[in-house]
Amino acid sequence: MNKRSLIAIPLFVLLTASVIWLWVSPNGISRAPDIKLTITDGSIINLRELQGKPVLVTFWATSCMGCIREMPRLIALYDELADDGLEIIGIAMPYDPPNQVAKMISERKIPYPIAIDIEGNAVLAFGDVIVTPTSFLIAPDGTITKHTIGEMDINELRDSIISMLLNQNTVTGLSHVSTPSS
Repeated sequence: MNKRSLIAIPLFVLLTASVIWLWVSPNGISRAPDIKLTITDGSIINLRELQGKPVLVTFWATSCMGCIREMPRLIALYDELADDGLEIIGIAMPYDPPNQVAKMISERKIPYPIAIDIEGNAVLAFGDVIVTPTSFLIAPDGTITKHTIGEMDINELRDSIISMLLNQNTVTGLSHVSTPSS
């Protein structure tokens, strides 16, 4: 191998990785967008009205194996922390047929609201989401504190959410859950 190859190969790998990162990363979104989501039951959720509590928005698809693997963990997280103020909103990708989304909600017994983003407005509002799963943790003040492309570390996510809940909810103190590990 010559000197030129030794330099060209790492540069090519770095350039390729940079292009991929730019392709799948959101376009600098730092605050929750002011959007309304149509839920599968026909109701409307205005994301702005959820300010004051932690919100996890997760984009998923029925054909996404990572999304399906993540669902039981998200359901458990929701079951544990929803009464304390956590909101989780799943957003089905625009290419996902609504009947398949409804079938998965029923089969998996998903307790949190699922929006169907037929026109792709939510995808665009969150920085042109392409890859699933893609998730955004929104703090009570509306800032996006975590953005994850791919499956989330649920323990780390849980710790972040509990910290947010403890900071906003000092009266109840979340006595029924263990505090984040430091």
